[in-house]
Amino acid sequence: MNPFLTDGIGGIVETVGKVADDLFTSDEERAKADLDAYRAESERMGGQVKINKIEAASQSLFVSGWRPAVGWCGVFAMAYQFVLYPFLTWGWSAMQAAGLISIGLLPPPMLDTDALWVILTGILGLGTARTVERIKGKA
Repeated sequence: MNPFLTDGIGGIVETVGKVADDLFTSDEERAKADLDAYRAESERMGGQVKINKIEAASQSLFVSGWRPAVGWCGVFAMAYQFVLYPFLTWGWSAMQAAGLISIGLLPPPMLDTDALWVILTGILGLGTARTVERIKGKA
């Protein structure tokens, strides 16, 4: 038998075996990777909790009050967009029909709700995460 052919086939089989081993992930390897990712996320969240405590304890309104301020801005924006604005446009049309407002004058603008939803869902997500922590009994 040709030794070059034997070594060539052996090398191919070995290479294919290594590639297959790299592509196949066992349950143990998957579990270890998940555990490592969970530990890294826990460490990151622990650091964020420390920062949140420091911010909340601050006497400065600009440090401890930024989250409530963003929340209230979101509440006012939603109230304008979904409660006040429909009444404004209805009243605007009625006043134009009565001749109190010029027909050419445009009604108040609508808000760009895309940016509003991004901010509010982020805040609500943080609030939900904190609520879950409190339910589980974490300080």
